[in-house]
Amino acid sequence: MKKNLITSAILSCAALTSFSALASGPQFYGRADLALTNSDLGVATQNQKDGTIIENNFSWLGVKGSEKINDDVEILYQMEFGVSNFDNSGDTFAARNSFLGVKTVAGTALVGRNDTVFKSAEGGFDQFGNTNSDIDLLVAGQNREADGISYYSPKLADLITLNATYLVDDNHVDAKGNKKSADSMYALSATLGDKAFKSHNFYAAAAYQDGISNIEAYRGVVQGKFGNFIVGGLYQHSESNDAQLAHLDGNSYIINAAYLMGDWKFKASYGHDDSGLGKYVSRFIGKETQSDLSDVSDIDLKQFSIGADYRVSKNTLVYGHYTKFDGDMLVDTFNADLSDDIVTVGLRVDF
Repeated sequence: MKKNLITSAILSCAALTSFSALASGPQFYGRADLALTNSDLGVATQNQKDGTIIENNFSWLGVKGSEKINDDVEILYQMEFGVSNFDNSGDTFAARNSFLGVKTVAGTALVGRNDTVFKSAEGGFDQFGNTNSDIDLLVAGQNREADGISYYSPKLADLITLNATYLVDDNHVDAKGNKKSADSMYALSATLGDKAFKSHNFYAAAAYQDGISNIEAYRGVVQGKFGNFIVGGLYQHSESNDAQLAHLDGNSYIINAAYLMGDWKFKASYGHDDSGLGKYVSRFIGKETQSDLSDVSDIDLKQFSIGADYRVSKNTLVYGHYTKFDGDMLVDTFNADLSDDIVTVGLRVDF
């Protein structure tokens, strides 16, 4: 009896080993990112609270993998969830990039929820991404959208990719069934080089979107690495497609730089926006006034950030930064001061 049990156990282990060798199993991953922040207004913080707070900077859990059908076709899958149970937000999980896809020699197509190609055209430009100094506070179009199809071409000449996002008709109505003003929702982009600076020491992108979140916009991004220095710039023109907000249109630009020194990364960024279509202006209106965006005009918003990251280990990062928002705008006939000072120290663990 004992011999039979041992034999069964050995055969079971062998079967599992063979299965693991043949199948590409799922990969579980995640991030925990918490920061201690002090802000005068709280407009830019994740929970829009002022004073000294703890911020959850988009911690997440996910599972992803692929299944090879044959030498020419591979099925891709990913399910990713934002995790918010560090704080009192009330929502433990939030939707992030989750899709099914197909990869062939002709490119990759993903169906489901994903960053639009307009958003992903930023590459690695945002030195303060996923914090209270993210570029989405100034620029519109940083969207993650569901019910969409995204296509990414193979890298042409090991240099160029052509990409597109199309949102199907589900996105043309709001939660109450009312039709949105946009007749079509799509984005296009072309990228050049390598955003990670592994195969090339430069990255550039051009992108256009129409209808997504009722915004029409185009942007250009350039970034280069010169020794230990990384420098970059972003320009964007944005216009609202909403009839009530047609007066909101304008330009945004951001320049930044970073210096790498061992496990340290020192970085700085300066940006300006006069479109009013980024998150900072809409949050300010909702938090500090009794008005809405239809009453806003003459926006002049500036953002300056300086900070440093320290890589404690391969998967652990300690970071800190200071951010100054400055400027004003008209809310009806009242001149609103947009100034805020933010100090943040955080810890990020990837797994």
